[in-house]
Amino acid sequence: MRKWVPMLVLVAFLAPHAALPQAKNTKSGVYEQLNLFGEAFERIRQDAVEPVADRKLVETAIAGMLAGLDPNSVYMNEDEYKAQQSTAETQTGSIGLVVTIDAGQLKVVSPRDESPAAKAGIKPAEQIFAIDKEPVFDLTLSEVEAKLHGPVDTNVTLTLRRDPNGKPVDITVKRAAAKWPTVTSRLEGSDVGYIRIAGFDGGTQAALTAAAQDLAQRAGGKLIGYVLDLRNDPGGDFDVAVQAADDFLDKGDIAIVKGRKADTAKHVAATPGDITNGLPVVVLVNGGTASEAELIAGALQDNHRAVLVGTKTFGQSAIQTVIPLNGNGAIKLTTARFVTPSGRAIQGKGLDPDVVVAPVKLERLAQGFGRREADLRGALKNTDPVTSPSTGTNAPATSDAPKPANPASPPSANVAPPEKHDTRSSVATGELGGSEDEQLTQALDMLRGLKLVSAARTGQ
Repeated sequence: MRKWVPMLVLVAFLAPHAALPQAKNTKSGVYEQLNLFGEAFERIRQDAVEPVADRKLVETAIAGMLAGLDPNSVYMNEDEYKAQQSTAETQTGSIGLVVTIDAGQLKVVSPRDESPAAKAGIKPAEQIFAIDKEPVFDLTLSEVEAKLHGPVDTNVTLTLRRDPNGKPVDITVKRAAAKWPTVTSRLEGSDVGYIRIAGFDGGTQAALTAAAQDLAQRAGGKLIGYVLDLRNDPGGDFDVAVQAADDFLDKGDIAIVKGRKADTAKHVAATPGDITNGLPVVVLVNGGTASEAELIAGALQDNHRAVLVGTKTFGQSAIQTVIPLNGNGAIKLTTARFVTPSGRAIQGKGLDPDVVVAPVKLERLAQGFGRREADLRGALKNTDPVTSPSTGTNAPATSDAPKPANPASPPSANVAPPEKHDTRSSVATGELGGSEDEQLTQALDMLRGLKLVSAARTGQ
């Protein structure tokens, strides 16, 4: 029996939730734990029934450590790290699918707009069982992403479940060059500018500015406001999202970035200039609004620059840093997180909209991908006090507590506080921005109603 003890120790070391004696937080305590690991490492090398390469053992140990932190911290081996560093994006095909791993299950967060995955009808909440007939239950997120990428014009077959009670189906998707528009726009009627942001990359900020200018020109001075659609936007480049938020703000903070040490909190401030010229803005959000998209939604809501319409957002505000490991791969580690300008926590909580509107055609995330960031295994826990969006003072931690409207700040001046509601995230299964889009219809009605009220007050 004694020979099995080291193996059990290593299993406990690699399983973050297993019970281990708590070592003192001192150098001697760390060395004791490293000695424990070294002993287990040697016994496995000597006694494992099948030989195991030293490199594989070490990489598995590193991956196990990161897996115990949060769903976004991962280890990348040398090949995976080199693939990520590649700048020849046009030479690597992708189907444009954003995924996450939840309790060993691979699930769709959202397909990129106009990507092969979107055109194939893949939707948020669907669970993927296999890629090219290979089961995915034991793959890391980096390994999954590597399998989804490949040469342009090659096919990848996904085995997924569309209906929670249905049978798995195979869908074959052709990879394409990984470049899809992140910004689309159009006029709604002749007086409302509709802008959709589906992600954040190097071309997003320029496209956003061009879209606002084009809408203003086409409207001929008749614009009464903008609808900013952030639904099913999984995020992207943090700095680009900050620039996008800055485009709608003339002053105030965009976000507060918090690291490990409380005294290192950084306020990210807006610069003068607003591409909408101060016109009212309504932001559409839902359970697929995640990460950097939540940064924008929170910034506009806290600065009373926009009204949020839709359903509760995903609740992810972690910022990852890629740290090379001496030429032997790298780790992607969560090193900070952001909160809204007033200090409201997003991580694990999400943002409540000012006006709750559930789409007519929707799929509750609880039936599939149904959880927000807080529900993922190993998710970062948020210990920050809940603060009031208007005062920044501590308030009871109630997810669906009404938020006071600011009577002096359009367009929220005429919006009643939200009533208690079902806070489960939801994602639209119908076409976003289509004729049957209930959330968009509500946003348009709100802007036009505000225009009528404003005209009545001025006697025009």
